[in-house]
Amino acid sequence: MIFRAIVILFISLSFFNRAIPLFKETKPKKMAGDSFVQKNEDVLCYNVVGMINPITNYNENYIFDSTLYVLKVDTLPQIKFWRQIMQLHQDSSLLCFANNRNIITRINNKDWNTKSDSLKRFYRDSVRIAAKLDSNSRILLTSGKKFFYDFEKTYQNFHSGINCFVENGVDPWYAQAILLIESPNKLQKSTAGAYGSFQLMKDVARMYGLKVNKQIDERANFERSAYAASSLIKTICIPKTRKLLDSLGIKDYNETELWFKLLVMHSYHAGAGNVQHALFTFMPKEGNMNLIYNLWHAQTSHFKSASQNYSQLILAAMLEMNDKSMVISKIQESIVKVKNSSSRG
Repeated sequence: MIFRAIVILFISLSFFNRAIPLFKETKPKKMAGDSFVQKNEDVLCYNVVGMINPITNYNENYIFDSTLYVLKVDTLPQIKFWRQIMQLHQDSSLLCFANNRNIITRINNKDWNTKSDSLKRFYRDSVRIAAKLDSNSRILLTSGKKFFYDFEKTYQNFHSGINCFVENGVDPWYAQAILLIESPNKLQKSTAGAYGSFQLMKDVARMYGLKVNKQIDERANFERSAYAASSLIKTICIPKTRKLLDSLGIKDYNETELWFKLLVMHSYHAGAGNVQHALFTFMPKEGNMNLIYNLWHAQTSHFKSASQNYSQLILAAMLEMNDKSMVISKIQESIVKVKNSSSRG
């Protein structure tokens, strides 16, 4: 039954694109003729579908990556864990095993904070004993992040972000991935100084022509920020990801595959040099999802928990967004319509 559902989702994309045509507010810049532009768009928009925005009532662009289901990433405990964190209010937390993110229990933060440190240690020790783990096995407590992952708010930016990335010749998958997890609830500044919808550092923004000074910060300008982010991915993140794969002897890969895009996103977040050092801790021989799964456990001085979790958060947020936008149910509806139309014909 599960396999059948996955196959239906994978095959259905072509039907869905026919059933709900794409709507674009802006046209991409002409490069070397209309036919070249159209061909480039077709290549970049292989996983773009149309979705009706309930607020604007326009048919807007949305990334639906069917490989999330084909590769069964929705069944992984790490992804299930982060999806629950994204649904959980900040007054609650999940206690989990650090090595695989399997959830132990849900805890009310107020009750937990009333317990003494010794009682908390005793509880963790009892969990380790019950699970037959050694005393060094970490047990983590993570608070709910529903306030941060405001998918309804960030959804409003997908259409513009997708169009901006396509216009700059960059796979729009990256736009939606960044918008989902970097600053989904509001424009905010990180502790490191990154700002805007695409969480750009000052130097990076200035590198791509954005004004950042005491009077103006164009990182708050969505389209300018999208241009800088897409340029960073195109001119630095992707080329450096290729080089680090070359350094590992990994050849003949497809850059549209999920594992490659997730690796690029790790470079976007942690820097390609730090990602390379993390990869060198286990020396992968092939480019596939196992490379990403092993990266979740790799650790160096500059590649720790936040870096390990980055692609987990992307996968979890994409699955959450698919559910909240009801994209899967709409795909299934489109299949039924196509089948009914065929039967009448």
